Amino acid sequence: MIRSLLTRTLAVTGLVLTTAAPAFAADKVTFLLDWLPAGDKAAVYVAQAKGLFAAEGLEVTIQSGRGSSDVVTKLGTGAGDMGTGGLAALLQARAESKVPVKAIASLYTIEPDAIFTTEGSGINSLKDIAGKKIATATFSSSNVVWPLLLQANGIDPAKVELLKVDPGALAPMLASGKVDATINWVTVAPGFEGPMNEVKKKLKVISWSDYGFTGYGLSVFASEKFLAERPDVARRTLKAFLAGNQMAIADPKLAGASVKASVGDIDAAVADKQFAASIPLMDNAIAKKDGAGAFEKALLAKTWEWTAKSQNMPIEKLDPETAVDRSFLPK
Repeated sequence: MIRSLLTRTLAVTGLVLTTAAPAFAADKVTFLLDWLPAGDKAAVYVAQAKGLFAAEGLEVTIQSGRGSSDVVTKLGTGAGDMGTGGLAALLQARAESKVPVKAIASLYTIEPDAIFTTEGSGINSLKDIAGKKIATATFSSSNVVWPLLLQANGIDPAKVELLKVDPGALAPMLASGKVDATINWVTVAPGFEGPMNEVKKKLKVISWSDYGFTGYGLSVFASEKFLAERPDVARRTLKAFLAGNQMAIADPKLAGASVKASVGDIDAAVADKQFAASIPLMDNAIAKKDGAGAFEKALLAKTWEWTAKSQNMPIEKLDPETAVDRSFLPK
């Protein structure tokens, strides 16, 4: 507010805000990614590369986390101001320890979890995985929901052989035929193209959202301390972040170049494809109906219902409305 009033005053009095204006220190923000830099994390890098943060008077430092729970923990302990992560991780943490972190915007309004298999594998729907050998990353958040998804679709989890392996082994195992399918987020599908092409196989993706797994996925978090002490900085940061996300949705080729500009050691072409694969999770009928970044009450409740069941928690243990704050979304 003070910055805005001063800017208008200078403009009225004819002063030029270029070389003659006094320098204002930018507001510093530490932004935590839920994982390593990649195309599906491009929004914050686009905001950085296109000067959206700078235009809001912000100096944003981007750091990588080691999963959504790690981001929630770090935000709760003051190691960061804002970040991204799966909403289920935040709901679980709020239910268990009332961690002082809130979700302030949704990104994925469709869950990203999926079965990856190959054309001709005989797996054409979820029910076809009974009797098959499936590989998943050892620490994947999808593993928690997996048994519930099967049960909800009338499939006995005991009839599926589930192997937990290193994430880097999933694509080679599927390509070589050592497993019939893998569990992944749809956003990593471009990384499977190389191994599949080498053995002349075609990837087939079966999304869990088509089998009843609905809810909010990737979201923007902020520490309650940051929101309480620097609300204007939080609003400007979220505004620039969401604008960067929309720019990348409009032009996915911005994703790879922007990530590469900050990180360097990344394949920009693969990053472009990774971001493009995430677009249907963000730009869809739900987002259009409720508005970008919104948390619709019923879908939020459904997200908590899946989380509570997967963690064997009573549904009454958390009111999911207490985990979100919608007041920071751009008007």
